[in-house]
Amino acid sequence: MTLAAVMRALDGPAAVEEIELNPTGPGQVRVRLAAAGVCHSDLSLANGTLRQPLPAVLGHEGAGVVVEAGAGVTDVAPGDHVVLNWSPPCRACWFCEHGEPYLCQHADDARAVPFATVGGEPVYAGLGTGAFAAETVVGANACIPMPADIPLEQAALLGCAVLTGVGAVTNAAKVRAGQTVAVIGLGGVGLAAIQGARIAGASAIIAIDPAPAKEHLALSLGATHFLAPHAGLSKEIRALTGGLGADHAIECVGRGETIRAAWSATRRGGTATVVGLGSAQDPVTFNALEVAYFARTIVGCMYGSTDPAVDVPALLEHYRAGRLDLAGLVTDQVGLDGVGEAFSRMRSGQGARTLIRF
Repeated sequence: MTLAAVMRALDGPAAVEEIELNPTGPGQVRVRLAAAGVCHSDLSLANGTLRQPLPAVLGHEGAGVVVEAGAGVTDVAPGDHVVLNWSPPCRACWFCEHGEPYLCQHADDARAVPFATVGGEPVYAGLGTGAFAAETVVGANACIPMPADIPLEQAALLGCAVLTGVGAVTNAAKVRAGQTVAVIGLGGVGLAAIQGARIAGASAIIAIDPAPAKEHLALSLGATHFLAPHAGLSKEIRALTGGLGADHAIECVGRGETIRAAWSATRRGGTATVVGLGSAQDPVTFNALEVAYFARTIVGCMYGSTDPAVDVPALLEHYRAGRLDLAGLVTDQVGLDGVGEAFSRMRSGQGARTLIRF
């Protein structure tokens, strides 16, 4: 038995209950969580924007220690420190074999299979991970080994926010030194994107968010300017970029209006990279003239277009060199009973990452 925050209904409370994890099967490991970040995708699963079988234990951004390994597991062993990967590639499908493991067609397989029971009722793991629990059972391919000297509380953020935000800049947008970048939405992913732009050598990094309290945090992590969204936003961004617009806009919200704002913020020939996962009922509109005339590119970005096995070690090098601030992304810490509180802050746009510590 282990404690977990169990959600039984959409938009319902996540109550702390005892669950019975399934036995650790072949190719699986049992992980004792040290910390889990609360991501906007968890909120999207909770409110039905993204589909999720119920009852469920959400949470997909976590780190911990392997306590048991099933038959056939060779890459990790009990005692190893690991970061959870909510989109583990199979390494054998068409996408994996063509250098796009972040689009693996089997990455979702674990989401449809219960990983535990509560009172005899099957319980599903959010995004196949179930990190809002003291312990979880996942495939061994969902574990990224970590050096023991990296604090697990900070390493947890690598599992989603940092991989996604930094990856959006370096892998999807491919920002080059001297280019200008606008980042729309300053949650954990957006703040990680700011750091990615700084690491890439961007000459101007324009942070955009409606919450004035985020200005200091954005500037401390590498932003050169902070703006609130408004009707004249694209004009203000052009004024900060030599009258052109940003070379790159990184959208980290997942709304039609902010995707449109990212498009309008870029210069002719620029690129808007969409990271936020939005609703299928929220359209984005372009007129027939502007698409060709502005010659902009719009790029979708899933999980930072990363291969965690390659990108996590690279991020750790930035962390060790002092270029990547993980602790600075955490604005609140709670226990397992604080999931609802974290969702409330997220709905109101407060703070960056809330970290659950076990």
